[in-house]
Amino acid sequence: MITRDTLFEKLDMLGIAHRTMSHPPLFTVEDSKLVHDELPGGHAKNLFLKDKKGQLFLLVAEQASTVNMKTLHKQFGSARLSFGKPELLMDILGMIPGAVNPFSVMNDSQGRCKVWLDKALLVHELVNFHPLENTSTTTITSKDLLRFLDAVDHPADEIDLTLDLTATPAA
Repeated sequence: MITRDTLFEKLDMLGIAHRTMSHPPLFTVEDSKLVHDELPGGHAKNLFLKDKKGQLFLLVAEQASTVNMKTLHKQFGSARLSFGKPELLMDILGMIPGAVNPFSVMNDSQGRCKVWLDKALLVHELVNFHPLENTSTTTITSKDLLRFLDAVDHPADEIDLTLDLTATPAA
């Protein structure tokens, strides 16, 4: 599996400026609020998802965004979604729950996991993610996040989580 040092080497090779702050392990969105004041920019919640046909997705959503699991599959163009099991997360992205992040797709050498980025996250100039471990947070620009994902053969699609797909269209 790819290590934090390998990630930083890749970011350096791509000319992507990054800054990393160490902190106690953070496992949840609630935990991560402890470091927000020290890290300007967008903060994310990362959801590893699997549809009923076995397709895998990593949804990188702005921390404050609401994710409607009942309708999300419509935006993905997939079958119904559920959370991927921890064993599958480790097998595909090399992560434990609470540490998954968009950098982890470096471990998906077979390209099995599709990345979706919340438009609300991308409006931030700076974005913050764990660098393959949850004991620190790395800050890069949102434009560089897109460059990174392209460079590791996981180009992301954007998703607008504010769309209400439960509404019935007018006749």
